[in-house]
Amino acid sequence: MSTSPIIDDTMRDRILSEPETLLEDQDIMRALVAANEKSMGANIVDLRGIAMDRLEARLDRLEDTHRNVIAAAYENLAGTNQVHRAILRLMDATEFEDFLTDLDSGVADILRLDAIRLVLESEQAADAPALAKVGEVLFVAEPGYADGYITRGRNLPVRQVTLRQTDGADPVLYGDKAGYVRSEACLKLDFGEGRYPGMLVMGSEDPHQFTPQQGTDLLAFFGGVFERAMRRWLA
Repeated sequence: MSTSPIIDDTMRDRILSEPETLLEDQDIMRALVAANEKSMGANIVDLRGIAMDRLEARLDRLEDTHRNVIAAAYENLAGTNQVHRAILRLMDATEFEDFLTDLDSGVADILRLDAIRLVLESEQAADAPALAKVGEVLFVAEPGYADGYITRGRNLPVRQVTLRQTDGADPVLYGDKAGYVRSEACLKLDFGEGRYPGMLVMGSEDPHQFTPQQGTDLLAFFGGVFERAMRRWLA
């Protein structure tokens, strides 16, 4: 058998000087293993090759999991930063009207919302014309409206945060933006003893921004800060 090299001298020298380069290239290693199996013939079972295939498949799954974990960590960090910025924006207001205006503009922009509504329950819901000056963000409703909206009238426990997708939002609450809302987050608000509860509703055109499978910790935290800020204004 001849020992004369059958490949280009330059390529051969580079392979001999940097063999680890071949080991790190999955496509090259896969081709070498396939060529080795072919040279062995069809009647021979290469257990080492089978083991390598299984290890390679397992490595691919581990790499996919690793990428997914990193992506989820970055997404969670981005969401945390968004919520923190939104809270700081809420704390800037020195007047209640400014507080609601910032909610409908700056806070909504930071959280990438297409609509946001603050629901306050009152026995005088029909007699609150003075609240019209704060725009569409404030919605005054009869007692029990928040629970009914969150549960959609069903006999279900009311959670602090409810995430869901929708084919069409309530036009009474959202107004002209109802037709664009495809997902929403409903935050139940506790304003303290002796006061009716409230609700903060966040709507998005993106049907995947709020889904029941998502975690609610960040929104629960935001709701807790928001209701404490509201207690100060209501006092």
